[in-house]
Amino acid sequence: MSHIFFYLGFALLLVHEMDAVRLGEWRIFPLLRSLRGGAGYAAFAALHVPIYALLLAGLFGDDGTGGALIVGMDAFFIIHVALHVIFRNHPENRFGSAFSWTLIAGAGACGMLDLVLLASI
Repeated sequence: MSHIFFYLGFALLLVHEMDAVRLGEWRIFPLLRSLRGGAGYAAFAALHVPIYALLLAGLFGDDGTGGALIVGMDAFFIIHVALHVIFRNHPENRFGSAFSWTLIAGAGACGMLDLVLLASI
């Protein structure tokens, strides 16, 4: 299977997003943190529906964008790790467990490995 590291990284990122909902990550984002009660949770979770739909359509559609999207997402996996490092001291950041950081760093490592393998072809 080509892009095995991409698919593993994508799976890790999706599980990270499940963890992010559990940990209330929306409280870190300026627009979402102002929402009260369950509105922040609902908005954060609902925003993932079009994001996932677009990603899946791009990856598995017949329009030929899958390869470029994979490279872009590989890069995002790496940037995403950096964002979590930058915001690690944010008062609402609850990503402190080894499990959470394994998901975050694992996706970044997989993105890096996929890009390295692509460059060596």
